[in-house]
Amino acid sequence: MSAARDPRPLTGEPLALDLLNTRWMREGEAQDLLADLDGLAVWLDTNGLSGGYAPDTKVLRHTLQARDALKAAVDGPPEEGARLVDAVLAHGRIRATLTAQGPGELPEFADPSWGPAWLAARNYLELLTTAPDRIRGCAHEACILHFFDTSRNGTRRWCSMAACGNRAKASRHYARTKGV
Repeated sequence: MSAARDPRPLTGEPLALDLLNTRWMREGEAQDLLADLDGLAVWLDTNGLSGGYAPDTKVLRHTLQARDALKAAVDGPPEEGARLVDAVLAHGRIRATLTAQGPGELPEFADPSWGPAWLAARNYLELLTTAPDRIRGCAHEACILHFFDTSRNGTRRWCSMAACGNRAKASRHYARTKGV
């Protein structure tokens, strides 16, 4: 597999949500990009992380732990999600630095295999700081994808208007015409 062949229906979301979106539904069947190391390689490459992290079993295990933590944080009880995300964040830290371009921050990990997991958890904190109400799950009842609503008025409901939004519109139209 290569990043050009990323099979997911929604990509390009912030790192934390993109990690959540490694699970999706296709024709009523659950799909999981992180079911194996090849899928991990696709995810790492898609998110520009393939140069720094090898798609090995430790990285996969930590990334899956982060995905579960983020799922709990986004869709579960706040206390449980916070505890699980904090457990991932405990494996890294930010080091302040001064560069020729000015102040900066560098992530540091005692064990580099935590890198992708930690970066996704850290990104979730950034999204919460930016606009916590814009982190959303798709409104389609059969969809499990998440997105960061960047629409001007903040009313986006679907992961994709072409997919879930269109299905919902078609379903409403069908119900109206059959009810006549």
